[in-house]
Amino acid sequence: MKIISTNIAQPTQFLWKGKEVTTGIYKKPTDVPIYLGKEAVKGDEVSDRKVHGGEFKACYLFSSNHYPYWQELYPHLDWMYGMLGENLTIENLDEKQLFIGDIYKLGNALVQITQPREPCFKFAHKFGSNKVLQQFIDHGYSGTYIRVLEEGMVKTGDSFNLVERSKDGVSIFHFFELLYAKNKNKDHIRLVLHNDALPLSLKKRLKYFLQ
Repeated sequence: MKIISTNIAQPTQFLWKGKEVTTGIYKKPTDVPIYLGKEAVKGDEVSDRKVHGGEFKACYLFSSNHYPYWQELYPHLDWMYGMLGENLTIENLDEKQLFIGDIYKLGNALVQITQPREPCFKFAHKFGSNKVLQQFIDHGYSGTYIRVLEEGMVKTGDSFNLVERSKDGVSIFHFFELLYAKNKNKDHIRLVLHNDALPLSLKKRLKYFLQ
């Protein structure tokens, strides 16, 4: 797996229900390396730190393999890498093979797989349709957030290589399914509750379904 695009955003404003909202979802490719910090990508806009950035969402990865699917659904958009809001577009990234807690070498950084992206109203605004939210959920390939264990520079052409496999065995793909499933897989919930690659807030949200 290799990085084929590094993407960052400048703050962008739009009106939502009569209020001005600032977002960092409008990411564009950059021709220079980017720095993965512990809380965010250096120089990248993170407007709402309740849902983006921080230890467990320091950087967002998405697979270039899924771009044809979205381009077919929304051919009128001005397509470029970063369109799904990702900092790093990675060739052959496979959510079914990424497990929560996995550790990877990414350029000069050491990172850990944490959680899938959950689509929000800013994502819908960018695509010009509320339908895209359910389409994203139904497609199932969410990309993944990462935790930065060791900060470092990454650039186009750098490899994304597994260093250590998580013992808890829940893939990003199946965890994304779990988040939206009406009937939750309780075995998967029990596994991730013991995984320190997930934030406490998300564990509390899932623990409710074991009652």
